[in-house]
Amino acid sequence: MIDPSLIQPLEQGRFRFACRKALPCFTMCCANLDLALSPYDVLRLKNRIGLSSDAFLEKYTTVAVNQAYGLPLVRLKMTEDEKKRCPFVTPDGCEVYEDRPGACRIYPLGLAASKIRQGYKAGEYYFAVREPHCLGFKQDVEWTVQEWIKNQGLGEYNAMNDLFMDIIAGRSANTIKALDDQKLRMFYMACYSLDEFRRFIFETTFLDKFDIRPHGLSAIRANDTELMKLACGWLRFALFGEKTLHLHSGSLR
Repeated sequence: MIDPSLIQPLEQGRFRFACRKALPCFTMCCANLDLALSPYDVLRLKNRIGLSSDAFLEKYTTVAVNQAYGLPLVRLKMTEDEKKRCPFVTPDGCEVYEDRPGACRIYPLGLAASKIRQGYKAGEYYFAVREPHCLGFKQDVEWTVQEWIKNQGLGEYNAMNDLFMDIIAGRSANTIKALDDQKLRMFYMACYSLDEFRRFIFETTFLDKFDIRPHGLSAIRANDTELMKLACGWLRFALFGEKTLHLHSGSLR
């Protein structure tokens, strides 16, 4: 949760920022974080470290219930030392920089849902998060929002996160809170525990029921990104009855 006092609008959609090891504040923003991980964050991090989904989740995350919707939410577990630093930060910077979470990539910007249109996709409003310790805003490097998004490699993250958000977008909190325990476990498995979801596909009757030729069996067997795309579609089908997957002829839902 971003402290509202740190939020500042962007003047004409531009800002100045640069982060360098030489700055005294280097990595200070990588401690005592309340950092929610998206399913795609988990995918990239667990593959970077070389762990299974379950091993990564057990070692590096905690699970809390989102108060608004009642859905399980995965957060990055900070170290247990006094500074409560990110487990992947070192004096030289981030050990997983190429696969760092989307929230780290977008920093020092934040993104909020809004009906305001300012040249961005409908529903997106960017702002600066000016933490008192951060000297990056005093550096003489200027960006537009779109330049920053491209430079930080946010395109794929945003596309995958949009698939995740489509699961709950436009639904009332009451509709989602009505999901029973079994469906909540399905949600957690498909979103975060991809290895378990892959076993669910190939070791149960899933393929007898669903025609997934558009996705390709070889792709979802070997490629976690393709598997996650299927998982998002399956959740919309299984939880809310949307026609996002095709049943084999004669199969019952």
